[in-house]
Amino acid sequence: MTQIFDLCDEYVRRAAELDPVDAGFLGVSVPEPGGAATDFGPDGHAARHELITSTLTRLAGLTPESPDDRLAAEHLRERLEAQRAWHEIGEPLRMVRVPFGLVNKLRVSTELLPRRNESDWRYLAARLAAVPGMLTGLRQSLTLGLSRGLPAARRQALALAGQAEDTVGAHDRLLAEHGDGPLAGELASAAAAAYRSYQDLARYLREDYAPKAAGADGVGAERYRVEARLSLGMALDAEEAYHWGWDELARIEAEMAAEAQQVKAGATVDEAIEILDATGSVDGEDAYLAWLLAKHEQTMNDLDGAHFDIPPPLRALAVRLARDSSSGSPYYTEPSEDLSRPGGTWWPVAGRRRFAVWNELTAVFHEGIPGHHLQIGAMRLAGDRVSRFTRVYAVDGYTEGWGLYAERLADELGWFTEPGSRLGMLIGAARRAARVVIDIGAHLDLPLPDGSRWTFDTARDVLRDRARTADRRLTPEVLRYFGWPAQAISYKLGERAWLAARETASRRPGFDLKRWHTKALDLGPMGLDRLAAELG
Repeated sequence: MTQIFDLCDEYVRRAAELDPVDAGFLGVSVPEPGGAATDFGPDGHAARHELITSTLTRLAGLTPESPDDRLAAEHLRERLEAQRAWHEIGEPLRMVRVPFGLVNKLRVSTELLPRRNESDWRYLAARLAAVPGMLTGLRQSLTLGLSRGLPAARRQALALAGQAEDTVGAHDRLLAEHGDGPLAGELASAAAAAYRSYQDLARYLREDYAPKAAGADGVGAERYRVEARLSLGMALDAEEAYHWGWDELARIEAEMAAEAQQVKAGATVDEAIEILDATGSVDGEDAYLAWLLAKHEQTMNDLDGAHFDIPPPLRALAVRLARDSSSGSPYYTEPSEDLSRPGGTWWPVAGRRRFAVWNELTAVFHEGIPGHHLQIGAMRLAGDRVSRFTRVYAVDGYTEGWGLYAERLADELGWFTEPGSRLGMLIGAARRAARVVIDIGAHLDLPLPDGSRWTFDTARDVLRDRARTADRRLTPEVLRYFGWPAQAISYKLGERAWLAARETASRRPGFDLKRWHTKALDLGPMGLDRLAAELG
């Protein structure tokens, strides 16, 4: 262990102590579980900011001893500088976002806690009991933010109030799983108190916060620049990306029109979708889960040894239905550091009884293999050749770019053979291109091609009409973009960076795609400004 690796390890440990909720979400292993609560109040944010600042100061005095040391130092410095800038513009004091905000993290992180023995259940009960205090801290931070002229958007506040109310009852399945065990009374009492605190948060957001919140959804140039650095690990030329996004959307739409002809000669894209919804769907949750399990398994079997080598521990992948999710989109949760908790893909039910699986095969590749599960799992198995910080903390542009690259790779390998599945991939790609123009355009108030300005309804229209997004996903998607600036652009801009790096590398004599993939996964996460230098 070098001094830089020691510093990386120390940061992960201390960050976990300051934010056990995030640590559990990321699967960080600690010898003895510490406190169950994260301080989301001003003092807690100040402590995390101080840890970032002091770690950067210590890093500045260290000299890398090897190429691995250099990569570790560069990743630690880039991530912490981006996080420090985020703290210093006051973002922790206006952390109001849906669907992937604090309320969602509290719910999901609780569901991910181990439940193997009484000690685990006791910690879970402590986490539930800590929810009221954590939400009180959130309210204190938001109130301070208002007093300092740092409001979040009113639309996000009202949506978060609704999500908080929807979380009431979300832990009942955990209570049922425990049954009448020795902690039944303690768990029930803690859950009831947590539910009351979610209801209190909803009232606060509606009655106290929303009237003083910002009317505009966009965050403006300064905040967007900081958020883009945090999501991409690079400085963004926003106007270039905005115009590229429109061109990319048009390119994909042309492919969609051609692919619709494979469904039925002469069919429009909308007509092809209607046909596929009738013929490429399954009925009921059991049939949907069975389809998902079969596709994940088939993909692992087809890929292993041919284009990637999948280590045996990564064949453990939990596939779950997300009945309480309000996101509308599937997502991935990371395995724990010791792999005792496997990685998992989560598939929102969203009140459906009929599931159009023809357009979800592409998400299997993105969330599972060869996407997030293979990439993040490779880091969990990397051992001491990469720093612990690198194994734990990624960059959205790197990971989501790889996920979208995995979809593109699946197309290049000819895996979309089922009727409509390639059209489903293209629709997903169109949605990611639409995210680029909506996210940048709305937050920076850039004009649409016809000269009009972005509104919430305009964003919904672009998603529906240009990216053929299902009605059930429109509002959650746009709320996500408006509440989490620059994260939505990480998919397409990340994919662009991965493809550019591969194109450069492929011009070298002896290029081998499997070896290139192995090198990419072995190096670990990095900002997009480093991707071309390391892999191109």
